[in-house]
Amino acid sequence: MVYVQTIFFSLSAFLSLTLLSEPSQMNVLIVGGAGYIGSHAVRCLIDAGHHVTVFDNLSYGHRESVPEQSLIVGDLADRKHLVQVMKEHKIEAVMHFAAFALVGESVENPAIYYRNNVIAAVELLDAMREAGVNKIVFSSTTATYGEPDLIPIAETTRQDPINPYGFTKLVFERALADYSAAYGLGYAALRYFNAAGAHPSGEIGEDHTPESHLIPIVLQVALGQREHITIFGDDYPTPDGTCIRDYIHVQDLATAHLSALQRLKPGSGIRVNLGTGQGTSVRQIIQAARDVTGHAIPEIMGQRRAGDPPELVADATLARQVLDWTPQYTDLHETIETAWRWHQSHPTGYSSR
Repeated sequence: MVYVQTIFFSLSAFLSLTLLSEPSQMNVLIVGGAGYIGSHAVRCLIDAGHHVTVFDNLSYGHRESVPEQSLIVGDLADRKHLVQVMKEHKIEAVMHFAAFALVGESVENPAIYYRNNVIAAVELLDAMREAGVNKIVFSSTTATYGEPDLIPIAETTRQDPINPYGFTKLVFERALADYSAAYGLGYAALRYFNAAGAHPSGEIGEDHTPESHLIPIVLQVALGQREHITIFGDDYPTPDGTCIRDYIHVQDLATAHLSALQRLKPGSGIRVNLGTGQGTSVRQIIQAARDVTGHAIPEIMGQRRAGDPPELVADATLARQVLDWTPQYTDLHETIETAWRWHQSHPTGYSSR
């Protein structure tokens, strides 16, 4: 009897410790949550037991990508609406995905990038202050580094963006640090490399208009929606002459956001790179897509694009240490397979439904 009681009490103690160590459920507002990366973060947080409210103006996001009951249509610049939503839903933390993110567009029309990525984003911070919310995870970018001299890129690399998109992201990173010092904000700035892939279920994925990302464009060629893929330059100082990038699966980005959320502390900040640490060239992407899809995927050669660095690869050591996070999708073919599953079942994106 004593032995049985000892086992019972030991088991009870173990369960109590386990429950105490598990992260508590939170009410999280995901701004821009109907977009590509945001929608995957929404699903990740819901699966982890958090209560999610999505706030999106649907200018780039898709209503179909998130649970209808969680979606509130609203604009990032509408502080009054944001405060109302935060108070009504008892929001405890925010994830911010609502930045504009087209490099070329930012050069041609910088005004909208400064209005949305800086001015409206600061309205979000002030709405948080008014509503008493002091935790935020921010979707930042490797574009804040510009054209670094050393590869792989560590967080100690000088941030020197070469376009308005990267600069506006850097400005908001600075705003987060200043708000943290002055108002006790707890924040994480997660600097993505190249997001890729889709949810393994094939239910949500990448749908941009216009599409500017390499993997979806290559798969559109495989679907017969484009005649060919254009390679922008094959004379770079890389093994096959084409640009090299670090492709990080969107599911791994989502889990990194969840991990960052659980580690936010008032008055302090987390600034880390999110990548695999593996570089993949344009030609390697095209060949992997041929392997996965079984299609020829014709290619033509074009001129270099201005501002395309030869190589951008992450040193993600700090993210592994700080977030206790390791990318699960490290095989390029597996990443492309998830994207191909999405594009096959949604050949025209969410409008295929």
